[in-house]
Amino acid sequence: MALRAIRRWPDAVLREVCAPVAGADVRGLAADMLETMYAAAGRGLAAPQVGVLSAVFVMDAGWKSGAADPQVFVDPQILWRSPERALGPEGCLSIPGVSAQVSRAVALRLRWTGLDGAVREAAFDGFAAVCIQHEMDHLRGIVTLDHLTPEARAAVEAEFLT
Repeated sequence: MALRAIRRWPDAVLREVCAPVAGADVRGLAADMLETMYAAAGRGLAAPQVGVLSAVFVMDAGWKSGAADPQVFVDPQILWRSPERALGPEGCLSIPGVSAQVSRAVALRLRWTGLDGAVREAAFDGFAAVCIQHEMDHLRGIVTLDHLTPEARAAVEAEFLT
């Protein structure tokens, strides 16, 4: 395992759409991403955030308040999102020090491939659902700033880039 550098916005890699993994062995990448996520005190990290354009993200939604439960999601697909939404603050390891109010579905159903190659499906809600949506955005080249109004985004960009 090795710590990887986290790419910071506005790095162009954060705007790229990730390619499916399609059976490639990503165990080393996933181990590095988990180590990097924990070292940065994050709860989720997507492959493009470490410069890899593969559809992989890692998450441990509850480790800061309980036992560690690392999860790896390969080629994830959101199958369903609840119509109910909630507005809440989101931070991002690629945009340190910035918190943006983002509206997200409060629950979802996800399908992904595990590191063992098995396809899984599960429902998530609460912070885990928010975290998954945030990381899925990264896999599509979207950052939290893209969810803001033009005025709010301009204010955040001015603060972050100075």
